[in-house]
Amino acid sequence: MAVLDWHADRGTHPDLALLDRAPESDGIDLRAVRLYRRGRVRAQMAARGIDALILSDAINIRYATGTRNMQVFTSRNQPSRYLLLTADRSILYEFTGAMHLGEGYETVDEVRPSSTASFVAAGPAVADKERSWAREMAATLREMCGRDPVVGVERLNAGAAVALAAEGIRLVDAQEPVEMARCIKSAEEMKCVRASLRATEAGVAEMRAAIRPGQTEAELWSVLHRSVIAANADYCETRLLNSGSRTNPWFQETSSKVIAANELIALDTDVVGCHGYYSDFSRTFHAGPDRPTEHQRSLYRTAYEQVQHNMGIIRPGLTFREYSERAWDIPEQYAQHRYYLSAHGCGMSGEYPYLYHRADFAEAGYDGVIEPGMTLCVESFIGHNDGGEGVKLEQQILVTETGIELLSDFPFEDALLG
Repeated sequence: MAVLDWHADRGTHPDLALLDRAPESDGIDLRAVRLYRRGRVRAQMAARGIDALILSDAINIRYATGTRNMQVFTSRNQPSRYLLLTADRSILYEFTGAMHLGEGYETVDEVRPSSTASFVAAGPAVADKERSWAREMAATLREMCGRDPVVGVERLNAGAAVALAAEGIRLVDAQEPVEMARCIKSAEEMKCVRASLRATEAGVAEMRAAIRPGQTEAELWSVLHRSVIAANADYCETRLLNSGSRTNPWFQETSSKVIAANELIALDTDVVGCHGYYSDFSRTFHAGPDRPTEHQRSLYRTAYEQVQHNMGIIRPGLTFREYSERAWDIPEQYAQHRYYLSAHGCGMSGEYPYLYHRADFAEAGYDGVIEPGMTLCVESFIGHNDGGEGVKLEQQILVTETGIELLSDFPFEDALLG
């Protein structure tokens, strides 16, 4: 097996140094960011008695190591790359021909070729490949962690997980330690968050300036997409830009519908931006050329009130249940089409915790504590139960030691606020 092992001065490797000196990295100690995140994961593993993690989610691999490789492709074509992380070793199993991408990272001790397979790659031999992979992985785990390791796994193929369990490896779910690691950001990590947000806000400003009746939703959305990709974002995770009646209910994907005069246009950015950090805020615009109607303004003001109220109650030490009980009451005529969350964690994607509306807490909610270092997105969707247009607004915030800091600076619409 070919193994690449870098132990000499990895932090100054020329290719990695070039990436770290990119314009969006100015003033950020990315080495410190990577080491903090890997340390967070290891601390959460130790707290739960987990000896090793096998991470295959592209975002979790990037969180724990800083490495990335075809994130959308490798998320869909599992398991083409994965990370084995223990208390003192980090082995990146990389996609065919891409082993060089882990070079220079102080968070990666070795890079090996990935050896498990999908049915598409192996055909009828996939089960044999999975058993072979499981034997090899079990031997590596016992060599590194002892005879009876506890191993956290996530998005493995079912056959691979079954085969690894058959080798006598005790498997547990990797979600909890990784999510609990990701939910608290360091001060240096927050510089990455802000860099991603500033680039996304510039893209939304370009998109807003490009609004014209007669263009399609997709044409308008592409302005944002072009701008954030030019600023070295990874991708837009969703296609959530809609106009007119397609704004209500929410979650109708961007389409070829032509934007008509004086319609509302609702956007949720959902940009996985530079450094892999999520820029997640929502705004609703008016297509013009006339002034918004009183009904449109009423929807907008109602959504704005919800966001402002819920931001106002967030503070460190507040439990999730307490937040739900104090959160803004959605008027009955808008309750059916409410956004499914009141607020949610945000880092390299949407993440822990989810904060639910009071009406949904008994069925869906869980308790916990809002802590300093959490970044949260406070949500609102207001659209009448009977249809018509709707308004989507959302703000991204940081929980501090004394309250909150607003992270998303993009302005609201004066014409819609009235």
